Amino acid sequence: MSGQYVAYTFYRVDPAWRRLPIEERSAGKEAFADVVEEWGGRMDALRAYSVTGVRPDCDFFLWKITERYADLGDLGAELNATPLAAYLETPYSYLATTKPSSYNDPRSRRGRRIVPRGAPYLVVYPFVKVRPWYSLPFEDRQRVMREHMEIGSRFVTITNHTTYSFGIDDQEFMTAFECEEPSDFMHLMLTLRDSEASRYTERDTPIFVGTSADIRVALAALDGAAAR
Repeated sequence: MSGQYVAYTFYRVDPAWRRLPIEERSAGKEAFADVVEEWGGRMDALRAYSVTGVRPDCDFFLWKITERYADLGDLGAELNATPLAAYLETPYSYLATTKPSSYNDPRSRRGRRIVPRGAPYLVVYPFVKVRPWYSLPFEDRQRVMREHMEIGSRFVTITNHTTYSFGIDDQEFMTAFECEEPSDFMHLMLTLRDSEASRYTERDTPIFVGTSADIRVALAALDGAAAR
């Protein structure tokens, strides 16, 4: 079945890297950015997001969308060959694929594609439902999800990019929301807490709020080069 592979890779730089000579740091960032920019033209989308100053466990992440699973490994290998990679950890990495939602009108269940709209922020988190959810009759699940989707439709500044991880990663879904302000998403989640669907949530953490950035800007934040 055709579709897109959607992956999120989170990076944290070793503090020892910041003690390297500035020329060495600059060369490492340059090589890493060159690979990302070159691959940006070969995938459906390859976007960078900074979380510097927000989370202690990562500094930036890449949102990768491609029709070829092999692209993910090939990109990873090329990034690993850069000098910066020697000082990068990947504390989180998530994989998912696209498919039409089972709860939408059958007439609209064509092949679903993820197309980032370029909003300034992206909220990402893995999601798992409790097992009893899958024992409910389909009609009950559809009713619950229609309420869930109706609530989401009220927040017009937020774009939902939910993808599916069953059997290919530890979570069941990867949820990603482009938004104009992180506070918009907070209000959406607060409203959804009152919905029936929230009763069936087992896990929806960790949550990452990334600021969209050119890869060179995201890398400059690793040692504050852009602030000098």
